[in-house]
Amino acid sequence: MRQFTESQLCELKKMMSGKPYAASDNTELLDILQETQEMCRDYNNIRPSQQDEKTALIKRILGKTGQRVKVIQPFFCDYGFNIEVGEDFFANSNMLILDEAKVTFGDHVFIGPNCSFYTPCHPVDAESRNAGVQWSLPINVGNNVWFGGNVTVCPGVTIGDGTVIGAGSVVTHDIPAGVLAAGNPCRVIKKI
Repeated sequence: MRQFTESQLCELKKMMSGKPYAASDNTELLDILQETQEMCRDYNNIRPSQQDEKTALIKRILGKTGQRVKVIQPFFCDYGFNIEVGEDFFANSNMLILDEAKVTFGDHVFIGPNCSFYTPCHPVDAESRNAGVQWSLPINVGNNVWFGGNVTVCPGVTIGDGTVIGAGSVVTHDIPAGVLAAGNPCRVIKKI
C-alpha cells in the first residue's frame, strides 16, 4: 500500500470528492502522478516472460486486485491506488485509466486492446478550463463484463453485471446488466 503525506491526503480528498478542485498546478497531486508514471514505465519495461515480476508490480500500482490479474503491456494510469479490480481480471494492451475518482471492476472482467476509462471532467467555459479547474466522477463495472477493443468509458458511468460492450463504443451513460450494448454513444442493442 502506498503511503502519502498529510498534505497529499488533503489534496487527494478534494480530488475524489466530486467537487471542483485546482489540478494543473497542484504540486502535491503532481508528485503522486509522477511517482505513478515512473511505476507504469517500470511495468511497461518488464520483459513479457517475467510474469511474476509483472504481477507483483501491477498489484503494487493498483489499489486492490484479486489473486489472478493480467494486464498486457503497455498500461497507463494516473494514480493507480484509485483502481480496484476483482478476481480473474484481464486487460489487453494499451489500457488507459485516468483514475482521479475511483474506478472499480468486478470479477471476471475482460478488456480488449486500446480501451480507456476516464473519470476527470473539465469545464465547458474556456476561462475555468484554462485555470486548471476539474472534478471527477467514479466508474463502476460489474462482474462478468466484456469490453471489445477501442472502447471509451466516460466519467460517472456504471455498467451492470454480465454486459458486453461492443468494439469502438463510447459509453457516456449507465448501461444495465445482461445486455449487449454498442455505438457512439453506446446504447443497448439487445438483452443477452
